[in-house]
Amino acid sequence: MKIQLNTDRNIQGDESVAAHVDKVVNNVLSRFASQITRIEVHLSDLNADKSGQNDKRCLMEARLASRDPVAVTAEAASVQESINGAAQKLKSKLESSLGKLAADERKPHHVAPGADAPVLDQAIKDIADAS
Repeated sequence: MKIQLNTDRNIQGDESVAAHVDKVVNNVLSRFASQITRIEVHLSDLNADKSGQNDKRCLMEARLASRDPVAVTAEAASVQESINGAAQKLKSKLESSLGKLAADERKPHHVAPGADAPVLDQAIKDIADAS
């Protein structure tokens, strides 16, 4: 699972931020690592240079193998809190969407009694004709 970090011009994406993103994403989303090809993290400051409550935003997008991407956003007072919030939201969303897919795959596919009889009869006839 590759992690790509993007920041706007108001957020400094230094080593400590990258390390926090890596740690949180790997801890929270490790369960889905085999299904995720890439995580994109976009950090931004909604108020630019002005201070404000919950003005740090983290958009986190999971690129899934053979599925549509899943994205969430979280806003908080600090960059770290917004990353934590987005990771938790993404975990919940992945549990929900991937869990539904897994449940659908486990459901038995019901066939009406006798519905496959003509197919079996034809297969038996084909085998007999080939002999």
